[in-house]
Amino acid sequence: MNVNSPVHEVPFVGLTMVKRLKKLGIDSVLDLIYYFPFRHDDYSLTSPISQIQPGEIATIKGQIISIENVYTRSGKKIQKAVVSDGEDKLFVTWFNQPFLVKSLPQGTFVSISGKVEKFGLKKAITSPKYEKQNSAMELTQTGVHTGRLVPVYPETDGVSSKWIRSRVVKVLPKTIDQIEEFLPEEIKKENGLTGLQEAIKQMHFPENQEKLNKARERLGFDEFFEIQINTLSRKKEWKEKKLAHAISVDRDKVISLIKSLPFTLTDAQRRVLSEILQDLGKDKAMNRLLEGDVGSGKTVVAAIACYVAFLNKFQSALMSPTQILAQQHYKTLTNILAPLGVNVALVTSDQKTAKDLSSFDLIVGTHALIQKDIRFENLALVIVDEQHRFGVQQRALLSQKAKEKTPHILTMTATPIPRTVALTVYGDLDLSVIDEMPIGRQNVKTWVVPSNKRQAAYGWISQRVKDTDEQAFIVCPLIEESSFETMKSVKAASVEFERLSNKVFPNLRLGLLHGRMKPKEKEEQMQKMKEGLIDILVATPVVEVGIDIPTATIMMIETSERFGLAQLHQLRGRVGRGNKQSYCLLFSESHNSIYRLKHLENNYSGATLAELDLKLRGPGDLFGKAQHGYPQLKVGSYSDLELIKKARSAAEKLLPEIEKFPSIKKLLDKKGEIVPN
Repeated sequence: MNVNSPVHEVPFVGLTMVKRLKKLGIDSVLDLIYYFPFRHDDYSLTSPISQIQPGEIATIKGQIISIENVYTRSGKKIQKAVVSDGEDKLFVTWFNQPFLVKSLPQGTFVSISGKVEKFGLKKAITSPKYEKQNSAMELTQTGVHTGRLVPVYPETDGVSSKWIRSRVVKVLPKTIDQIEEFLPEEIKKENGLTGLQEAIKQMHFPENQEKLNKARERLGFDEFFEIQINTLSRKKEWKEKKLAHAISVDRDKVISLIKSLPFTLTDAQRRVLSEILQDLGKDKAMNRLLEGDVGSGKTVVAAIACYVAFLNKFQSALMSPTQILAQQHYKTLTNILAPLGVNVALVTSDQKTAKDLSSFDLIVGTHALIQKDIRFENLALVIVDEQHRFGVQQRALLSQKAKEKTPHILTMTATPIPRTVALTVYGDLDLSVIDEMPIGRQNVKTWVVPSNKRQAAYGWISQRVKDTDEQAFIVCPLIEESSFETMKSVKAASVEFERLSNKVFPNLRLGLLHGRMKPKEKEEQMQKMKEGLIDILVATPVVEVGIDIPTATIMMIETSERFGLAQLHQLRGRVGRGNKQSYCLLFSESHNSIYRLKHLENNYSGATLAELDLKLRGPGDLFGKAQHGYPQLKVGSYSDLELIKKARSAAEKLLPEIEKFPSIKKLLDKKGEIVPN
């Protein structure tokens, strides 16, 4: 067996298990070795039965002196056993595992781990972890499932942590020597890092907490190092090879456009605009990320950049992740730029436009822009909105539409990005941040609503929207009701729409919007909302981006604990876009989430909320399922700024000499596509 062997070569891995492991991303022995536990249960305290105390989590070792199935009145089986270590006895109880009477018969040597309790004068452990030993001699050895820091792995149906531990403990000794160390000794020494083989062994089966911490540090460093070496390599390649058209700026015409706008640009908008225009003036292609809250005015900054390209007789393209958002941008940009002679086109899968776009100055569209038969004449500026919804290759395909030189690239996002994530994931991009809202924009009053006030909230919403020009959104996490027991409390948009229409708001006009609807159906619903023909739009988080309804004043979010603070903040940004006071109501089925949700009541900074989310919930929850295209970390944490800095420093040091390190050069070959959600 070697690390590249398919996983079916591991003992006791049959065809059924191969399919189950595939769900966990385990196809080879190497995948199994790198399938790290997400936590370790501390069962390392091993004591004689006489010395264990109630409340302790401990391991005892002994022999089963009796075990039996006891039936409850309802017919369920309880397994009761007595374990002796020769000096004292421990009473053990399991539930609904009748097979234990046969697999752990009287006389079996066992190691038992769990929380010690006291029933009268008896010491007991309920539902403990157990490990069968073949002899009294084995009781003196360190266990796999008990008597140690025990690894707990992400599971799937039919694949338990215990099963994974049993396989890893067999595979590691046979293959660990084949794992190649890729970091130079100098880098390991500078950063106090343990060797890779040792880190992997200690990550799975640590000897103690200190060695586990060192393993985490090393493997987390490796994750950040791989990201950094790739981002720095891309940045170097971009700076060295990407020649672009230098786009000159006619200051008088730009100032004239800014003065013609029906609003005043904020200082933050002026600052980022200056950074972008400076980049456009160079013959090295711009590669800049523009970050700003929903409603902070990113689109008008992009419009001015497109206007500058137009004045130089160049084309611009703006790609959005959804048809709704593309149409929104098309209307906004047409309103701003068409009076100045800019010919704007819309290209979506629904919108039939000429494949040859040479007669247009600005082309707005969805993924349809990267179709092979879509042609540009002289594309010099590419803008990608909500960039994390696209893969690396999708963004690259649009850039390749330029004929002679690389276009300048401006990517935009309303997703608040914590500083550590920006430093790690976007190390190859220059960052501009719009960190203030337009003058006069009111904060959306936000309340976490207790369940006993739900009916009152419904009544209040009805009063505000019935026979007025105000409208409301009610957002639900799912489209259809889940069959999973753990998801029963999660509101589903389609079911909730029926309930609200028939029982709660029978006298109001309700609409439904979700991601599985056809583009035409979505547009019809949005058009009705814009025309005031819908009082309440029940939707999934598809409303998070691309919807601008100035008369929408209420955002009600069901099961809000399922969203990150940053995502809730974006949803909240869908209201308050007119001149009336707007409101956001957060409903939660989880009392444990109230503290976290309360942060939204007094905090209106997307960046601050993103940092809070990172501390409270971690990056997986921050970015949603599959992290919306952000590299997923198995061991490291995006909140570990110190480790990120160390990895970046090491990558900066090694990149210029990368040819000397073939094993590190291999990491660059792996960069490929980051798949969007």
